[in-house]
Amino acid sequence: MNEFLNTLLSFDTQAFYFINHSLQNWFFDFLMPIITDLNHYRVIIVAAFVILALMIIRGKSNVRLGAILLVLAVAFSDQLNSFVLKFLFSRPRPCHVLQDVHLLVGCGGGFSFPSSHAANNFAGALVLAYCIPRYRWWFWSFATLVAFSRIYVGVHYPLDVIGGAIVGMACGSIVIVLYLLFERLITVYKVRKYQTHINTQ
Repeated sequence: MNEFLNTLLSFDTQAFYFINHSLQNWFFDFLMPIITDLNHYRVIIVAAFVILALMIIRGKSNVRLGAILLVLAVAFSDQLNSFVLKFLFSRPRPCHVLQDVHLLVGCGGGFSFPSSHAANNFAGALVLAYCIPRYRWWFWSFATLVAFSRIYVGVHYPLDVIGGAIVGMACGSIVIVLYLLFERLITVYKVRKYQTHINTQ
């Protein structure tokens, strides 16, 4: 088991260096720090909140549902990942322990596995793809791009973003299942209420 784990971690490190070094180019050096730190730009944050509010207030039923489930799924994945799983695994970031890392953003003081960026974006991608399937490839592509950027800028290993993606999709799936169960309960309640009303007449 230990041998397998060591082999897996060795492969993970090699894959990290391949993405972080071998794929290095001026365009990615410009683009990836922007992609990875979108949540640091106030204009983008404000725009995201405005769009989310419009989706909830004025969107079609599936769009409104997607916005609500998005908030729940991301909140769930972020809390689980940041405050439970990261401390459970306590894996240092590559920029803290590896030599010659091509670091394009601040390394950060938190743990590395799983990636919260990957978890949150894949949780969001899954619920949005479920509610608004027409644009599912845009949602999945954006989540994948953000996950890739975390490796390229030097703050996460490939296994970190893979683990984060799995956590995020699991959280998104749980939120969708709970919604479907809630919807089913409401339907059963309405049917029973209607039957009761009919029987009393």
